[in-house]
Amino acid sequence: MGLAHRLGAATATALLLTGGLAGCSLPGTGGPSASSSSSSPSGGGKAEGSLGKAGFDNDAKPVVKGTFDSPIAQGAKIDIAVMGLKTKGRLATLNVQITPHVPLGGPTRINAYRLNGEHGLGTALIDPVNLKRYVVVKDSGGNELQTHEIFTNLTNEQATPFNFTFAAPPENVKSIDLQIGTWPTFRDVPVER
Repeated sequence: MGLAHRLGAATATALLLTGGLAGCSLPGTGGPSASSSSSSPSGGGKAEGSLGKAGFDNDAKPVVKGTFDSPIAQGAKIDIAVMGLKTKGRLATLNVQITPHVPLGGPTRINAYRLNGEHGLGTALIDPVNLKRYVVVKDSGGNELQTHEIFTNLTNEQATPFNFTFAAPPENVKSIDLQIGTWPTFRDVPVER
């Protein structure tokens, strides 16, 4: 199945899912988590905030970004730029850009799975207001509505967009924490409505 066909199928599935949510229970809305008022990822790594409004095009500035170590090769780094989290109806779409920095002599086939130490990204939103953890929603076929972490090849030193779809946090949640892979948590990502 070609990439264009998979993207078309994913879009159609997302539209069907959006229309059929009225009687559904969405996964990933349980479980307590800790909250923080920090505006950058916790733990190691370098992160920068941006005052620019988050958008979904290539010219948009990230809401927050960070540079972290990657176990894919010695000296490898990864940039994660959070471009925005936007709700529509009962769904929220997270847009990020991932840029690998793998030294010469490192692996030539790069994907998010390998950059994360050969582990799934497990991307999740952590709601510090309602003490809930939101995981990526699945379509009726059991497929997660996200960019594939293994089959999406990344080009060294170039940003690749990744999208993740979640159940939308309640209206009283103005910002949310974000966990991507094994890297530090991004704190206070604004929820656009």
